[in-house]
Amino acid sequence: MTSIPTAWTVDSVRSADGTTIAYERAGDGPPIILVGGAFNDRSTTRPLGAALAADFTVFGYDRRGRGDSGETAPYAVPREIEDVAALIEAAGGRAYVYGLSSGAILAADAAAAGLPVAGLALFEPPFRVGGPAGTPPDLQERLTELVSAGRRGDAVELFLTVAVGVPAEAVAGMRGDPGWSWMEGLAHTLAYDCAVSGDGALPTDRLAAIAAPTVVVDSAGSPPWLREAAVATADAIPGAVHRSLPGGFHEVPPEVLAPEVRRLLLG
Repeated sequence: MTSIPTAWTVDSVRSADGTTIAYERAGDGPPIILVGGAFNDRSTTRPLGAALAADFTVFGYDRRGRGDSGETAPYAVPREIEDVAALIEAAGGRAYVYGLSSGAILAADAAAAGLPVAGLALFEPPFRVGGPAGTPPDLQERLTELVSAGRRGDAVELFLTVAVGVPAEAVAGMRGDPGWSWMEGLAHTLAYDCAVSGDGALPTDRLAAIAAPTVVVDSAGSPPWLREAAVATADAIPGAVHRSLPGGFHEVPPEVLAPEVRRLLLG
């Protein structure tokens, strides 16, 4: 991880199954939990957290199996929802929740499960409502097998090409980048992201159960299927609003995203 500014306070909470979940906190205001996606730990959500800290008390955390958080086998998505519940309790019993990519699906599932979510911001949940077909049903198993065989780089390549849709030639060029070893270090969690995303179908019944005020955001620089998924997600959640912001592939700069999240959640 990158170095932690002095403004961030590091702590941990114990989830329902006893797993230790590490988090850092900064800012002042109503609490907001930041839920990262694939290849994310709390360091990757920190820039957005810093941009939100003037108006929120930001809780950035390492999802189980990442960073300084523990891991308890076997993995199960409901345990990740319990992790969010433990963080909300540590934040005072009620909190806003922001989720990115598979973390957006996890955040939506937490709200649908009835956790005390004051408001929900979802960035490009990767549902497959148009364009590319859903991910192969054996992808989670294949990723686990590759990691178990010590082929972490191949697991990263498989996820990027099959789940994200990055061209194989582009991934081949990425193998020499400084960030490749970072992704390999998180390769064992890619199967978890697949479990959270499921078959990629829009879970309309679960989304319809969300009562928290919700905004769904996409980047104008993302591929059409991700933007279509954001629109469909907003349509499926009662009262949700959709916003498209200027940005790149599956990302919007924190200085653009934070003010919009702040405005839409706090008014």
